[in-house]
Amino acid sequence: MSRGTLGATQEYYDRFAETYDCGRDAGYHRLVDELELGILRRYATGREVVEAGCGTGLLLREVAGFARSAVGVDLSRGMLAAARARGLHVVQGSLTDLPLPGASADLIYSMKVLPHVAPIREALRELARVLRPGGHLVAEFYNPWSLRSLAKRVAGPGRVATGVRESDVFTRFDTLDEARAHLPDDLRLVDVRGVRIVTPYAAMHRWPLAGALLGRAERALCDVPGVRRLAGFLVLVARKIDP
Repeated sequence: MSRGTLGATQEYYDRFAETYDCGRDAGYHRLVDELELGILRRYATGREVVEAGCGTGLLLREVAGFARSAVGVDLSRGMLAAARARGLHVVQGSLTDLPLPGASADLIYSMKVLPHVAPIREALRELARVLRPGGHLVAEFYNPWSLRSLAKRVAGPGRVATGVRESDVFTRFDTLDEARAHLPDDLRLVDVRGVRIVTPYAAMHRWPLAGALLGRAERALCDVPGVRRLAGFLVLVARKIDP
């Protein structure tokens, strides 16, 4: 990743850090976290885990409760300050240049971060480098063939915080097949979960009846083959093969 792109991304998340956690403990955001944590529990329990792009540590805090050990890496100093305030073990670094030794983790996961990395294959190779043979990568991508993507095309870039818009940062969208093709040769796809399949707008989860029905549907459909290909967030699980 070029210094210019890297600097712009770091500045975006530094500005976003102060308000990033607001409203993320309930409703739509909590549902998304629960669906992500559900697949992480399958592969991270009792393991040595790294979160690539840990942000303020909301997921890392919960993963640390069932992993053997958990460390977070993030580019943003503002995000890392919030994660350290939670007592989490975090370090600063880029997904294309992790400050971690090779073959040192059983599981690496990255949620809502890889879509903002332009050199995607370089980043995935770097994540694979840190994995031990037999370990797993859990990587989340944004899907262009989803209600979420359609809603964003209709509504245009949204405001994520005061003075911070989605258009301020690079964003990529990949179908399941495209995301799979980005994986390096030493990673084999073993599992997929679809997150946010039937929710066009996150704000709909604020309506009690609609939120309950959407939440029930999202939980029921997240692992259904075929249907999960339509999710706004595609969570791929890949296993590192022995050399």
